Amino acid sequence: MRKLILLALVGFGAQLVDGSLGMAYGVTSTTLLLAINTSAASASATVHLAEIGTTLVSGAAHWRFGNVDWRVVRRVGVPGALGAFLGATFLSSISTAAAAPIMSLILLALGLYLLIRFTVAGLPTGRVGLPLRKRFLGPLGLVAGFVDATGGGGWGPVGTPAILASGRMEPRRVIGSIDTSEFLVAVAASLGFLVGLGSQNIDYGWVLALLLGGMAAAPIAAWLVRKVPPRVLGSAVGGMIILTNGRTLLRSEWVDAPDTVRYVCYAVVTVAWAAAVVWSVRQYLATRNETSTAPAERAGLADEVSS
Repeated sequence: MRKLILLALVGFGAQLVDGSLGMAYGVTSTTLLLAINTSAASASATVHLAEIGTTLVSGAAHWRFGNVDWRVVRRVGVPGALGAFLGATFLSSISTAAAAPIMSLILLALGLYLLIRFTVAGLPTGRVGLPLRKRFLGPLGLVAGFVDATGGGGWGPVGTPAILASGRMEPRRVIGSIDTSEFLVAVAASLGFLVGLGSQNIDYGWVLALLLGGMAAAPIAAWLVRKVPPRVLGSAVGGMIILTNGRTLLRSEWVDAPDTVRYVCYAVVTVAWAAAVVWSVRQYLATRNETSTAPAERAGLADEVSS
């Protein structure tokens, strides 16, 4: 019972982040399932089955708040579903011993990308309103769906920053559209895992716990997307993913690092993570202050010209 309550809290926290940032439900949940020695394929299957419900509720909530572009959902979601099905069947076909470090390596790379992308660059918004092309969204969806299924998460970390980097959509609509299209990815990945693994390797109590926690958080996250600074949240989540998956890799058969090396690595990552979050908070506050003072400065200049 204690583990189920913990999983529900994990689902709540992961969906709260995912719905307000457009990523990290799968990465966060899978990372924690791997940390308690769940097999890679079973962890990803559990998370994707839970995501069928959480993404449905999240998509409905984002639609209600006007955060969804249905053309983007269709153009990125259908190829994403194909990529997810292929990724799920691939992961189901390799051994658990080989899959765990491979998945942790993928998650570690995604965590590094999140941390660097949001800490250093923030969110570009220079070309809002220009259309996104099919030849961009189609391949993006295919790759993101494959990474999502094989890494236990990755639809948001790959898709959201790529569309944000184009500067062609408002951040809230990028997040809402990616979250909504993830429903198609979750369904396709779940089918792939059921074909490859069968239902006997999935703990449906864990699925239900993650699902209930995520569904409870989804409407709150859709509202928070307008309130919480994504830059700060991206740095925080990226650091957490790096730390937990770095731990898995250092303890794996691939590396098998001694205790001293592992603890030094944990300390370095923790310090870098804290510094990144502090930097993101400072940059967010500086940007907000500049935005709030600009109208007053323009009004003052107008008064001087008129006088």
